[in-house]
Parts: sequence; C-alpha cells; structure tokens
Amino acid sequence: MLSDEELLRYSRQILLQHIDIDGQLRLKASRVLIVGLGGLGSPVALYLAAAGVGELHLADFDSVDLTNLQRQVVHDSHSVGRPKVDSAMTRLAALNPEVRLVAHRQALDADSLAAAVAAVDLVLDCCDNFSTREAVNAACVAARKPLVSGAAIRLEGQLSVFDPRQAHSPCYHCLYGHGVEAELTCSEAGVVGPLVGLVGSLQALEALKLLAGFGEPMVGRLLLIDALGTRFRELKVRRDPACAVCGGVS
Repeated sequence: MLSDEELLRYSRQILLQHIDIDGQLRLKASRVLIVGLGGLGSPVALYLAAAGVGELHLADFDSVDLTNLQRQVVHDSHSVGRPKVDSAMTRLAALNPEVRLVAHRQALDADSLAAAVAAVDLVLDCCDNFSTREAVNAACVAARKPLVSGAAIRLEGQLSVFDPRQAHSPCYHCLYGHGVEAELTCSEAGVVGPLVGLVGSLQALEALKLLAGFGEPMVGRLLLIDALGTRFRELKVRRDPACAVCGGVS
C-alpha cells in the first residue's frame, strides 16, 4: 500500500489516468539496475528516485572528477574524489528516503553482471563504452530483462528499448553488431551537458512506461537526436534472426 506521505509525494503523477494508484504501486514494487552514474545515469537516477521506483541498484566503479560536473548533475563539487556510487546515494537518499539503494562499486564481470541483472526487473544502460554495452545486452537477453539504452557524444544522441520478452524485439547487438574499431569517449570527443540530460530523461521516461505499464515504449525503434539543429529522427529497427546474441532465443 501507499502511505499518506507517498500519496502526497507522488500525487501529481498519480493524477494521470495512465499511472493512477495501480501504476504507482507497480513502480514501488520495481527493482531497477542503472549501469553508469555519469551524464546519462545522473538524470536517470534522479528521476526514477523522484518517481518512487522502489529499489535502485547503482553500478559504477569510477570516482567523481572535476571534469564530470559540467554534465553529471547527480554529483556536486563536494563529491570530487568520492566513488560515484556513494555520491549518488547521498543525493538520492536526500531526494527520496523511501527508495531502497543497492550499491555496486566494483566493475561487474560476467558472473556479477549476470547476478545483478537477474536481481532486477529492468536495466538502464548509461555507460560510455561499447564493450560494457555488449556485456549488459547479453546479460539482459539471457535473463529476459528489458534494457533501456541511451548514448550521447559531441552534439548527437541515441535512444532505444530492447525487450527480449517480446518476440519481435531486436537486441543491442542486432543494431550495432560488433561496433566500430575506433570508439571515442566524451573525454576525447566532448559532449554538451543538456544533451546527456535530455537522453537520460528520455531513458527514465521509457523505464517508467515499462515498469508502470503505460504508453508505447520504444521497442523496435531508434531515436536519433541532432542537438546542433534540434532535430529528432526515428528509425525502425528489426530483429536479426542470425544475431549472435538473441538469434537463438525464442
């Protein structure tokens, strides 16, 4: 049940007929893994905690650096040098003490990643490197857990949802294959702060839709964001029957 304080805290989204009390209860009962607490993970964690998602599992092995603060808004100047997980937990606990927080401060290997994914209902990929994205995708396919994937670099962003519970859904590997040889990071190519805020906010929205059961999640669709011209383009993405990750999964 929802307490009187929770009814008041979440009253504005409970007013939405698409969420209502039942949707809010589903959010409260949900467990979510956020992989990466940087530019994307910051708005994701803040908005999911504010919305009343019951349990947030926070995964990041890095520490806060001064260069992060231009875009990683869950951290502040007092957090420099602290593990990102600890910094984020402090901020999220202050924002909503009703949310349970689970820390993953070490890099997730194959076994620990599989266990972390199995322990939740949904995963958000907020990391900044292809190898981790591939590993997270494979773990989600194996555990049949929905994955909300976002990316941003320079002035371009992307967003999609992969849901192995749905027969028609592609996975991350269907779309990107083995990636590219020369993968740039934000520290090498740069990124504008509001862009990662936009992509992360959209990731949080997709997660709420999946968890509360409303709207049309972006399964089988890829959103491309051009921040320079403020243009949005959507592409259809099909499942690859020969995909090395999900091709044999029914």
